[in-house]
Amino acid sequence: MNELVDALAPAMVVSVALQQLIELVDPVLDKFLQPHKKWILSAVAVVIGITLAAALRLRILQPLGVSCPDFLDLILTAFFLSGGTKAFNDLIKMVGYKKEETKAALDSPQIERV
Repeated sequence: MNELVDALAPAMVVSVALQQLIELVDPVLDKFLQPHKKWILSAVAVVIGITLAAALRLRILQPLGVSCPDFLDLILTAFFLSGGTKAFNDLIKMVGYKKEETKAALDSPQIERV
């Protein structure tokens, strides 16, 4: 579990930073480009997400044990990063559910060892 946290912590930092950047850009777009603001913010977030994921070599799927081509992991990581903290909250919940599910499948001696 520590390896997973170590692998995902940099992505979480980038995700929060990206969300804060979008929060700063939001009022400017609100004033000048209101009808297209949501689409533009999403596009900016994805482009910055791709740039940061590539530059920092961040990958989300690989630490989770998913085997796929690196470019696909890069693109999906960028989309994940552009989701901000909501994406990480969802991931943390999913990992917690998986942990509880795995723990429930253990018998008593195994639980005592854990």
